[in-house]
Amino acid sequence: MRRSLMSLVWPIISGILLAIVLLNAFPQLLGERTADDAATPIPDTSAVRAIAEHTDTTEHAPEVIEAAPLNRSQGPTSYATAVDKAAPAVVNIYSSRIIERSNHPMMSDPFFEQFFGKDMPQRQRMLSSLGSGVIVSPKGYVLTNNHVIRNADEIQVALRDGRETLAKVVGTDPESDLAVLKIPTDDLPVIKLSNSEKVAIGDVALAIGNPFGMGQTVTMGIISATGRDHLGLNAYEDFIQTDAAINPGNSGGALVNAKGALVGINTAIFSRSGGSQGIGFAIPANLAHKVLNQIVAHGRVIRGWLGIDVQAMTPTLAASFGLKALKGVAIVSVVPGGPGDQADLKPGDILLSLNGKTIVDAREAMADIAEISPGTKLPITIVRNGKKQQVTLTVGERPKPTQTQTQPTSSDKSASSETK
Repeated sequence: MRRSLMSLVWPIISGILLAIVLLNAFPQLLGERTADDAATPIPDTSAVRAIAEHTDTTEHAPEVIEAAPLNRSQGPTSYATAVDKAAPAVVNIYSSRIIERSNHPMMSDPFFEQFFGKDMPQRQRMLSSLGSGVIVSPKGYVLTNNHVIRNADEIQVALRDGRETLAKVVGTDPESDLAVLKIPTDDLPVIKLSNSEKVAIGDVALAIGNPFGMGQTVTMGIISATGRDHLGLNAYEDFIQTDAAINPGNSGGALVNAKGALVGINTAIFSRSGGSQGIGFAIPANLAHKVLNQIVAHGRVIRGWLGIDVQAMTPTLAASFGLKALKGVAIVSVVPGGPGDQADLKPGDILLSLNGKTIVDAREAMADIAEISPGTKLPITIVRNGKKQQVTLTVGERPKPTQTQTQPTSSDKSASSETK
């Protein structure tokens, strides 16, 4: 019996002794930190909890604004209907003039003039140009650019349906680069005029004309900008800019909207190569309509005129005149006998306002004056010698330009002063 108990006790004692040895060798088994363990940082359980809370699956998704689905059925897949409405009213214009020139370049030498005098042998040469126009009235009135028919001896108009006829010049307006022709043809297609003030940037625009004499061509783009001025192209500028391809020969043609209504008269391009670079300019239909009405009624465009030349205000000029803001324009010259001279305006005066409207831009002021009927009493505010003065003058009629205006194809030419 005793021997059997001893056989059971010794294993128990051996196990206890082995446990003591292991605990002495590995104290961390009891949860105690050793010197090596002291160098190891304890993880920050609060940061772990924060991350867990942040990634909680119960968090709601952020609120966003969703756009409505794109309705592609609104935009037409073809503009054939608009072209069918507008294109028949767009005509090709061929103008020609005859010039005299010497048989030989040496004949212009003064040495030969002493023998032949002024009656040297001459020969004629015909110059031809091409462009486009738009029929805007059943009575045969055609709008085009002045530079298309300038100095022409003969103007021929070709309709889309194949009819051709000679045109008569009703009147021209070089300062807006518009001209009105009339053709003696019946049953004419006529384009509808839109309200160009309602034109919006991004609207589809179709340019119809006769580029390079190839025949009627249609190009498409959008309205890139409105109210473009300070380009140095015309005296009166309020251009619609488009990226519809416009090339030589398109001048005088139609810029129409997606419904085929006239938006403007294509008149110029900005180009470094002579071809279209996506920057074209058109005269707004509203302005063209006003010019048409005045030329038909009076044979000319009647505009208000003050008889002064002005310069835009600069910081240097404003400081020299003691002005704190860049308002008004500086009068640089006064036409003798003109409305400004009769009102005793002087070079060096600062024109601040017209009829109570503050002047901030020379061209805008020029356009405002042009809209005033000659004979109207116009109150203005000027600054002379640092003091404001109220002056009332009688608006005159702007005289016809003494020099023929040229029409560049690019907009790198600019004007430094305006005539009012």
